[in-house]
Amino acid sequence: MKKLPSKKDFWFLPLGGAGEIGMNLNLYGHDQQWLMVDLGITFHDRLGVEVLSPDPSAILPFQKNLKGLVLTHAHEDHVGAIPYLWPYLRCPLYATPFTAAIIRQKISDKIWADEVEIIEVPLSGTVQIGHFKVEFITITHSIAEPNVLAITTPLGTVIHTGDWKIDPHPLVGEATNFKRLQEWGDQGVLALVCDSTNALSEGSSGSEQDVRDELNRLIGEFPNHRVTVACFASNIARLETIGLTAAAHGRKVCLVGRSLYRMVAAAQYAGYLNNLPGFISDREAVDMPPEKVLFITTGSQGEARSGLARISSLQHPVIKMGPRDVVFFSSRVIPGNERHIGSLQNRLVQSGVTLITANDEDIHVSGHPARDELKQMYQWVRPRSAIPVHGEARHLHAHAQLAKEQGVNDVLATQNGSLIQLGAESVSVIEQVQTGRWALDGDRMIPMDSLVLKQRNKLSMQGIIFITVGISALGSRTRLPQFTLLGVCQPGEEEQDLKRDLQCLVRDMPSADFIKDETNSMNDLRKVVRQLVNQRLGKKPLVEIHIVKD
Repeated sequence: MKKLPSKKDFWFLPLGGAGEIGMNLNLYGHDQQWLMVDLGITFHDRLGVEVLSPDPSAILPFQKNLKGLVLTHAHEDHVGAIPYLWPYLRCPLYATPFTAAIIRQKISDKIWADEVEIIEVPLSGTVQIGHFKVEFITITHSIAEPNVLAITTPLGTVIHTGDWKIDPHPLVGEATNFKRLQEWGDQGVLALVCDSTNALSEGSSGSEQDVRDELNRLIGEFPNHRVTVACFASNIARLETIGLTAAAHGRKVCLVGRSLYRMVAAAQYAGYLNNLPGFISDREAVDMPPEKVLFITTGSQGEARSGLARISSLQHPVIKMGPRDVVFFSSRVIPGNERHIGSLQNRLVQSGVTLITANDEDIHVSGHPARDELKQMYQWVRPRSAIPVHGEARHLHAHAQLAKEQGVNDVLATQNGSLIQLGAESVSVIEQVQTGRWALDGDRMIPMDSLVLKQRNKLSMQGIIFITVGISALGSRTRLPQFTLLGVCQPGEEEQDLKRDLQCLVRDMPSADFIKDETNSMNDLRKVVRQLVNQRLGKKPLVEIHIVKD
């Protein structure tokens, strides 16, 4: 992308979240300016990398033209990259109160935190950001204060849904403002950029009220057990449900997991959860009769450092579980987390704990629209064009077919990097922009295809051999070669045999060559060492050679 949009252009550019679930990063362009919508992460568990973000390189040359970052809601895949990428962007942030509180928490330990301008937008508020007029429209989801955005320029309006569902009984926060969506449909909408996560699921996603009723019934069936409910910390309505249900059954609530305390603090700042009784500490909880306690824990996805993972691994300093414990997993299994969740649940079962999951009882509902809800959105908004996002290829395809069935003739199932012209009658891809992923490596962000991670991957697969060769100024050897083998072979006889053969290889190479042509000699030695190890072990390790000139 080498130029800025003109007055005649209204562009949409997803850099993350199109063709995948997670890492949302969207850009809208008009008249020399850009507006960013959401800046999220996804999680990773290889090569010492736990967090991935979209690669923002495409927008960095135009950083001064980036007028703001608007956040639809506070889930990690929409705001999680702010602590890592904001220093590259340095633009104002726009969010409703709960999301703003979460962002302040996330950046509080950054030395640049005071430089970030966070503009709190009231619910159903409207802001002018450069050439973009942005209206926040209340919707429902599995977190407090989700918003649909109506983004308007002189060329028209786009409805950007973010994550959403239609919950007739949201319990926390306001219900979907469908009248405002209908009004936009009456005025005319260029395009609907819409969540596709559950486009393959028939029916509707269900209501939090149903979960509340079911949890209340089930907890009542275990009057002599200590109850634990594992859920997403960000699901404020679920936290309220669990807290009120516990009180109804005469139980005190203990939060286990730091993210729960952060979410509760943000929720109370924004005016939620103030109807709950106070929480007790873990030390108070373990001294109470089991039937008087309910734990709310993090760890529904098997996260290694979560509260429930620490309990199941006997790493928690206070809480231990056994046959008088019942654990409810009030959550879905996020694809990719099956192994971690299975391991955690196995540990609990081995301790005698009773498990109840969303596969056993109706104790979770999705936060994303199923097909009936998608149809309802199209009936409200009636866009001229549809751009499915927030889904893998199969989700986008199913969503595109549904949009056509709803009478939208112009549908574009896009992918990351597609620069899309939002026209009055149709949308079209005008350029493919290079995209990628950045990885959080320690305290810095690096490209996923960087040499650092390529080398680390090679090390993890093949190991490494260090060779130290001592050479005099005249080219004669001054010491026996030294070998260090890491991740290559078993210590003991196998290692000794391999080192002996490596000694022979180095001995047979003319030492004077290391003086005459050090680079080529080292490359030759690497080649024969790798050939030998491959012949003996079927591996091709990294080989690092150090020439010590004595």
